[in-house]
This record gives sequence, structure tokens and C-alpha cells, in this order.
Amino acid sequence: MQVIPEILQIISQTPVGNVVAANFKAAAVLSKLDIDFCCNGGMSLEAACKKKGLDVDEVISKLNKALAQPTEKNYSGMLMSELIDEIVTLHHSYVEATMPIINAYLNKLCSVHGHHHPELFEIADTFLASSRDLAVHMKKEELVLFPFIKALEKARANGTPMPSAHFGDIHNPIAMMMEDHQVEGGRFATIATLSKGYACPDDGCQTYRVAMGTLAEFEQDLLKHIHLENNILFPKAQTLYKEMTSKI
Repeated sequence: MQVIPEILQIISQTPVGNVVAANFKAAAVLSKLDIDFCCNGGMSLEAACKKKGLDVDEVISKLNKALAQPTEKNYSGMLMSELIDEIVTLHHSYVEATMPIINAYLNKLCSVHGHHHPELFEIADTFLASSRDLAVHMKKEELVLFPFIKALEKARANGTPMPSAHFGDIHNPIAMMMEDHQVEGGRFATIATLSKGYACPDDGCQTYRVAMGTLAEFEQDLLKHIHLENNILFPKAQTLYKEMTSKI
């Protein structure tokens, strides 16, 4: 596909999070290139490519191919309440169901393979810390932030006053959630490095192979989960909050 240079320059300055927000098909391209589109979604595509030593024009060409394909869902076009339900039903539920399985796998691997692969102990400790923090993080969203966002959207639709919140400006809980996301992104970058890209070594058993595959799947789900919040839900919520507070 031919790309006009002027368009190239505009796209190169687009934040990577916005590229994926426009069409999630771009996520697969960026993931293969190890470009972080969720925790560092505010970085321009050009800067992200430079950081990885990639040619931005070549990356844009690959993205154009991906974006030419229809996306499965238009996340940006969803109501915030719909997007929240999607996040909780698909991603929060997946995390809750999968964390104990992975922790059990890693404990077994440490016992059986830890002598020859001591990095497993750090992987297990890092994932356990992630499990504990994610459990708390998701409950904060489900019990505090998400209900407020839904109430905010409902108030606009009904023309009623905006709901009150004990946390003050909506920026406060959102900033906390995004900080948590940054921590988890760092943890999984560590796990990916320690496991050499979730690879099973030559002496690894079937459990080792399944554990690494499940960890890789978990990371990909988490990246999408974080992206939907950081780059779509939270900006929408902040825009609506600003709009409604300006009328008070």
C-alpha cells in the first residue's frame, strides 16, 4: 500500500495509544515489534520506533496493512458503561480465573526445575506480587471508579446533576489506576526478560511449556485490558467530568 509522505509525518507523531484506540488490529503489529501501546501509550509512534531502533516508515506501512482490515469491535464508539462491562466481564474475570492457575504452575516449576533454572523463583515471586496487587486494583475499579463513571454518564443522559464523589476530582483515582498499570507493565517486562520471551527450555516438561504459554497469553490480555482503560475509557471519563463540572 502506497503511503503519502505528508500522511506519514502526521501518523508518525500520533501517540501509539491513539493508533490502537482507533483500531485494535494495530495492537498485534505493535506487540510483535515490542512497542508498548498501553502503559506508555502517550509516546509518539516516531519516538517509540526510535527507542526500539525501528524505521518509522516501515512500521507505518505494516500498520496501514493492519488498519485496512475491519476491526472486531469499535471500542472507541462504545458507551463508557458498555466498555466497563466489557472490561469487567472479559478481562477482570479472566485475570481472577487465571492467576491461581499460573501461580500453581510456577510453584510446581520452582520445585521441579528451580535447581537448573533459578530465574523461575524470581518469575514466581514477581507474578505473585502482581496477582495480589491486581486483585486489589480491580476491586477498587469495580467498587469505586467504575460505578462513578457509569453514574456520570447516566447523569448526562438524563440531564440530572453529576454524582458526588468522596475522592474529589476524577483525576485522582484515574491517576492511581494508571500508576498501577505502569507497575504491572514493568513487572511483565521483567517476567518476559527472565523467561526469554516465555520460552520453554530444552529440558522443560509439558507443565513448563503450558505455564510459559499461559503467562504469555495473560500478558497479552493484560495489555489489551490496560489499553482499553488508559487510552479509551479514562480519557472519555475525564472529558465528560470536565464538561459536567464546567456547568456547575
